[in-house]
Amino acid sequence: MKERLRKYLKPILIAASLLVLTAGGIFVYRHFTVKNVFVDGNTHYSDEQIADMILSETPGDSSIWLFFKYRNREIKDIPFIETMSVSIESPDTIRVKVYEKSLAGYVTYLGKYMYFDRDGVVVEASDRKIPGIPEITGLTFDHVVVYEKLPVENDSVFPEVLSMTQLLDKYSLKADKLSFDEDYNMDIYFGDVHVLLGGDSNINEKVMALTGILPKLEGQKGTLDLADYQDGNTVTFKSG
Repeated sequence: MKERLRKYLKPILIAASLLVLTAGGIFVYRHFTVKNVFVDGNTHYSDEQIADMILSETPGDSSIWLFFKYRNREIKDIPFIETMSVSIESPDTIRVKVYEKSLAGYVTYLGKYMYFDRDGVVVEASDRKIPGIPEITGLTFDHVVVYEKLPVENDSVFPEVLSMTQLLDKYSLKADKLSFDEDYNMDIYFGDVHVLLGGDSNINEKVMALTGILPKLEGQKGTLDLADYQDGNTVTFKSG
């Protein structure tokens, strides 16, 4: 009797389990299908592009599945993004937090924009020029390998680039180019305005002074000499 009962009970339990799983799947599908996506931390991609990236994989429309898939997940196949995480705001609404790669500047090599980080490590080779990231010129190298440091003669230049980009950001200034001469002295280019810094003395005061000077030079072309600038000094601008 017991053997016969077990014989019939087993398929019933299996069928019941399948029924529960199916019902659960239908419930999740109906109530946890993503309809709204909010995105934070993105500058290189639009909100719509980020949403398309994470919803493109099956079953990418499930908020629960996306939550577990993107738990501070390292991103290796999307340029300029380090990690992404997903939180569930409601069954049909998720919020995506994007952590982008920290870019200090770029060099051009073989027709590509080679973006590097604060340590001089090339993090991306791209056909796209990103607004707000300065080109770095005057560096000498004979090859570039993604995920390796730029092979320049003096790699102390990288902290200097980072320091300058942070200082420019502090004063809401966006340089187009930072240029080094053979002695690794840095000049800055804002469009057609070439700024001579003359070494790193009083560098904070020089950059702060640019916030008041550059608006007056808008649309002009020439060289602004801040080499000997000190607070209150007269600066010279040579057109051409």
